[in-house]
This record gives sequence, structure tokens and C-alpha cells, in this order.
Amino acid sequence: MAEVVLTRTDDAVRTITLNRPEARNALNSEVMAAFADALDDAETDDAVSVIVLTGADPAFCAGLDLRELGSTAANLVGTGSVNANPFSVLWRMTKPVIGAVNGPAVTGGLEIALNCDLLVASDRARFADTHARVGALPGGGMTPLLPQAVGIRKAREMSFTGNFVDAAEALRLGLVNHVVPHEQLLATALDLARDVAGNDQRTLRRLKRNYDLGVAMTLDDCWKLEREEFVAWRVQPEEVERRRASIVERGRSQTSAKGDGD
Repeated sequence: MAEVVLTRTDDAVRTITLNRPEARNALNSEVMAAFADALDDAETDDAVSVIVLTGADPAFCAGLDLRELGSTAANLVGTGSVNANPFSVLWRMTKPVIGAVNGPAVTGGLEIALNCDLLVASDRARFADTHARVGALPGGGMTPLLPQAVGIRKAREMSFTGNFVDAAEALRLGLVNHVVPHEQLLATALDLARDVAGNDQRTLRRLKRNYDLGVAMTLDDCWKLEREEFVAWRVQPEEVERRRASIVERGRSQTSAKGDGD
């Protein structure tokens, strides 16, 4: 029997793949537990700096398994231990998470995407919130996270209608960072992950923490948090010097590449 969640590590990047393609990677209790375990393992593994989440084609994730939900009347997001709930693990991740959305991301699948720090979408990606059509309320972060991504009125439209947003519209709305041809999706996400992994991890994790805290604050409180963290932070001069040459060279190469394309 195939594993419902696959993992692979390349350098400091852990790729986690939902692997229930015959059910469009729907989240039943088995997938939820295995997914939470895979996320927790990536979080605690010192060899891992960045996580990439994706699904086995043709879908990213169709959300909660409606057959299991309908037969048990269980709230899969709200039952079981915190450690068996992938959303709870995602909320407390200290390492950056990049979503590689290879197809439809629906309801709970959209919530998984929204909990990622960055999103790369295939041109086959589609996004929808169908909680109201199913007759269920969201429990994976839809109501706070979707408005942050697309604005309150568009978020309400998506949740109230259940209509799909395609990849191009998702990019226009700011829901995703990049849209690429399907066959380039994972390579693009991994390249982005390696760019992230190449930074100072101590600084990066504190920066992620500040972003995570800041989105729940008023602008004034967010400014206060950043200033307090800046004052308290201690730069490690030896690390700055060690990285200085590579930072300069990377900046020159990226500037040159942009100029060549203009």
C-alpha cells in the first residue's frame, strides 16, 4: 500500500508530498496524522532549513475527506491531539514553508496553502473555499488568512460563493508569489527554497517569527515589535564577514541577470 505522505530531503530542503492522488489528496484521518508527523519531523530536524509542500498530481489538496466526514460526523481539524493536526503544526513552525500548488487547492487545501509563507503555483492551480457549500465552518485559518492575502471583500466573495479563482487571478490578487508552467513547478519552488536556505538561519527564523506575530497586530504594535527586536538583536560579526563576499557576488549576478533581460 502506498504511503499517503512522501518526504524527500535535498541539501537543507525537505519536500513533503501529499500522496493520495486517487482522492485528490483529500485529508482523511490517516493523511492528517501522517502529514502532521512529516511537518513535525521537518521542524525538529536540524539538517532541514526550509520545507516545500506539494501534492501528487492532479491536485494539491481537495480539503477534508467528505466521505469520512459524512460517515463519522467528525470534525477532523478539531479532534485528536494537537500533534495529529497538521494545521496546529503549521501554525507553530519556525522554519519557512513554501507551497508548490500543482492543481486545485480547495477548502482545507486552500487553508494549507494560506498557512505557507510563500506560494508558487502551477498554471493548472485553482483555488476555492467551499465550506459554505459543504455546510461546514473553517477551522484551519481561512477567515484570518484569506483576507490578508486577497483583501476582505474578495475573501468574502470566495467564501460566500464557493467560486474558483484560477492561477492568473490568484497572482493578480496577491494570493501567490509566482505562476509557472506545470512542468517547472517543483524546480522553481526548490530554487526558491535554496535561496531561502542559503541565508543565516538564526536571523531568518526570528524574521519569520516577527512576520507571523506582526500580521496579527495593529500597525503601531507591529512597528513597536520590530523596533524592540532590532534593539535586542545581536549581530554576529564573524558571520557577517564570512557571508559578505558571497552576498556581494550574489547581488552582482542578480543585477546583471536582470539587466541582460531588459
